[in-house]
Amino acid sequence: MTDTPHPEASPTTTRWWQTLLRLLFVAGVAYPVTLLWLGLTVRHRERLPLRGPAIIVANHNSHLDILTLYSLFPLSRVLNVRPAAAADYFLTNRWLAWFASHVVGIIPVIRGSASKSVHPLAGCHDALAAGHILILFPEGTRGEPEQLSELKSGLWYLARRYPDIPIVPVFMYGLGRAMAKGQHVPVPFFVDVHVDRPIDWHEDKTHFKTELQARFHALRRKAAGHGNQGDTHHAPS
Repeated sequence: MTDTPHPEASPTTTRWWQTLLRLLFVAGVAYPVTLLWLGLTVRHRERLPLRGPAIIVANHNSHLDILTLYSLFPLSRVLNVRPAAAADYFLTNRWLAWFASHVVGIIPVIRGSASKSVHPLAGCHDALAAGHILILFPEGTRGEPEQLSELKSGLWYLARRYPDIPIVPVFMYGLGRAMAKGQHVPVPFFVDVHVDRPIDWHEDKTHFKTELQARFHALRRKAAGHGNQGDTHHAPS
């Protein structure tokens, strides 16, 4: 028997100043950086879930990934979008931890089973139960520019608890060159985003991971083939 997520809920536990800071962060940082400094083309935006519970799975090449994914949503839906991020990176010092938690709005994930008392995906379970749209990077860490790494199993275990919610693959092409691992300032580079149809959870873990990996590779080929063709999208209203 699986848990049934509660219908979409507003983030009532978020303090008013956190709400304001997150909206300012998205409107004042995410939108301008990704839509004006870089430029963004989004293909099949209509496939993105606007209501939760839902999971968006994306490739991970850059610190700009979260900003780009936030910019895909209208500002009215941003508070319901929660990116999962590595606790061992974003919680390394008190100031970064405060900014990541209260402004960016991350859900910290403990990598490598560092804690036996806290489930590494506990925050993700809570987010889905509250009706949020969860962003996951199934590669687990940032890879080489425009390359895909082997997928971890965390998504499969998470989706096993909520097998009926949509899992939407998203591939972002260009961010690895705009701001790769080790870079501190983004270089203007056009970014192509492809949104795929939802993928079904499968009880066979290997089958599920193989199909998702194949989806990502197919999206990567499409993104590389399209290049800069297509419509440029501005900040969603």
